[in-house]
Amino acid sequence: MSVFKTISHRVDFCVVGGGLTGLCAAVEAARHGVKVAVMQDRPMLGGNASSEMRMWVLGAKGENNQETGIVEELTLNNYYRNPYKNFSIWDSIMWEIAKQEKNITLILNCSCMDAQMTDNNLVSVTGWQTTTQMYHTVYARLFADCSGDSVLAPLSGAEYRVGHEARAEFGEDIAPVYADKKTMGMSILIQARETASPKTYIPPVWAEKYTKEMLPHRIPDIKNDGENFWHLELGGVRDSIADTEELRDELLALAYGIWDFVKNDPENKEKYANFDLDWIGFLPGKRESRRYVGDHILTQEEVRAGGKFDDIIAYGGWPMDDHHPEAFRTTELPTIYHPAPSPFGIPYRCIYSHNIGNLFCAGRNISVSHVALSSTRVMRTCAILGQAAGAAAAVAYRHGETPRGVYHNYIRELQQTLMEDDCWLPGLKRQVSPLTSKAKLAVQAGQAEVLRNGHDRPIGKDDNGFNFKIGEYAEYSFDHPVFVRRARFIFDCDLNRETQLEGSIYKRPMYATYYLNTQACYVPKTITRDFRLTLTLASGEKKIIEITGNHQRLVYTDIGAEVKTVRFEPLVTWGSREAHVFSFEVE
Repeated sequence: MSVFKTISHRVDFCVVGGGLTGLCAAVEAARHGVKVAVMQDRPMLGGNASSEMRMWVLGAKGENNQETGIVEELTLNNYYRNPYKNFSIWDSIMWEIAKQEKNITLILNCSCMDAQMTDNNLVSVTGWQTTTQMYHTVYARLFADCSGDSVLAPLSGAEYRVGHEARAEFGEDIAPVYADKKTMGMSILIQARETASPKTYIPPVWAEKYTKEMLPHRIPDIKNDGENFWHLELGGVRDSIADTEELRDELLALAYGIWDFVKNDPENKEKYANFDLDWIGFLPGKRESRRYVGDHILTQEEVRAGGKFDDIIAYGGWPMDDHHPEAFRTTELPTIYHPAPSPFGIPYRCIYSHNIGNLFCAGRNISVSHVALSSTRVMRTCAILGQAAGAAAAVAYRHGETPRGVYHNYIRELQQTLMEDDCWLPGLKRQVSPLTSKAKLAVQAGQAEVLRNGHDRPIGKDDNGFNFKIGEYAEYSFDHPVFVRRARFIFDCDLNRETQLEGSIYKRPMYATYYLNTQACYVPKTITRDFRLTLTLASGEKKIIEITGNHQRLVYTDIGAEVKTVRFEPLVTWGSREAHVFSFEVE
């Protein structure tokens, strides 16, 4: 009998793993009324994006393809609250979005170590919380493994894969001829800080020693903010889970040795004299380990074909960026960027286990081949996959369904839920509310039907937005008074971030190097900051609602009244001369 206390939690949906994927899954489900517990083995949320790892959050390439939904909400909060892109503040932004949801129970510093099953369904999971020396057991009807390493797969008996498939299995010309257990490796990152005076560096005796000739593929360039040392990578020829501690030690020797090269190599000493070592991570960031087998395995050729799936619930758009298993130690090219279209669709059948009835999977562990993983593994893609899993859990909970049952019976509801929550699904059109469809829409000048066309971003040559001069309005009117619960807006958040300060470093979500002349970033200029709603009530009385300081793209404004008209007037943007709005609707 254990002397340690066990805390029991009973929820509707248990998310194991609190990286960006698990965070988005939990928040999405909670906002739809699902009671959620998040079991996370670290003291903070965010995973590879957090201050423990410090990888910037990237996703689909190409114009107007940036992922929206909860990951964009977090990004815009970061622009608003964290103009100098401090990782400690970023940690708090990810933590607060979960803590503010009344339906979420956060269980941090808790490693999932056991699972109870009934037939082919999970009943509960148990973790050990190091800070309190207590066990936590979470009972739930639905589970999601967003742990990256797929910890619930061996605990539940879920089928999974590790490593490369043989070229012939899926007809993938990028894949090796023979299958193996090799993976992409893990990395420890380095952050540097420019100072006003020279700084010395004495390496530890255990640091590896490098010369320029030993670095044929990548010479560090910390005057270019594209250098966050992601290429300090090892582990692909080892066990990416069992050997993590040993690999961490090797990576530390590599990282401290590379910084010795930066500071003390004769060609670098003067160039980088004023740069100091600001931070080196002790937690390796992983790219690949176990991948679940779902009802569908996404493959290379499906990515290349654009992922034209009827059950699309997310999309990718990063190249098939396949890292050599030998990584930093290879004499060959350490990574090859194989082209992938942007966007390409990812089907719902990839985000639940095919043999465990109530288990979702989301993040880098979804049901894909190794080759497809090389594209789908980046964090903004993982975040929208997490939001899709959270929305699917909400639909399953609402209808008493399994993950597979959602596919067979409620996939359209799931897709519309995601689009309503500002997750773009390429090729699909969001249904506008019936109230919006039947209303009369008037503007002072121009054609404003784009405000209710169900497309919330530029697509191809179609802008899908309406430009308001400050003080102009759009108004919905009704033949007789109707009850309006709320108004819904999609403002222009500048998906291409062209309004950010000049220079590539300011368009990055976080900094890799801190420079003396680093300037503050800010909320995209295109977002409508202040706006007014003028309501004509059933009585004929006017009611005014003013919103100030908005910095978000998706905004709901409560109305809760019977009205004859609803008028929207943008008052101030964050810098643009006109307000560009993709959606103004009432529901």
